[in-house]
Amino acid sequence: MIYYAVIDTNVIVSAMLNPDSIPGTVLKCAFTGIIVPFINKEILDEYIEVISRKEFGFDHKDIDYFLTNINERAIFVDRTPSDELFVDKKDIVFYEIALTGRNKTNAYLVTGNTKHFPKKPFVVTPREMVDIINSN
Repeated sequence: MIYYAVIDTNVIVSAMLNPDSIPGTVLKCAFTGIIVPFINKEILDEYIEVISRKEFGFDHKDIDYFLTNINERAIFVDRTPSDELFVDKKDIVFYEIALTGRNKTNAYLVTGNTKHFPKKPFVVTPREMVDIINSN
């Protein structure tokens, strides 16, 4: 079965820091086609900016590997405007891209910070996403 999801940047960073973690499993699922990511240029730009930070110390080969895979596998979509309120304005794009994905599929928003988003059944933690995949 194929799943569609917007993957929050915190999940990407966690996955790259520890590939054997639950976020690492989510990223592996995205790179093997189990999860098809939804993104837009804003999300891609945030991924690039965050994983390029020196504080994380990611090797350029790992960054290139991530970017190559995400560009090859992700579906680029436009935002569906939402009137939900957000504490952090940077989170809005992830939610709105997930809304667009939900117009086309049964898309999820996978984040380690569910409290930053409206309580909706499609906003899930990495563990919940893995559980959804494993239950089918």
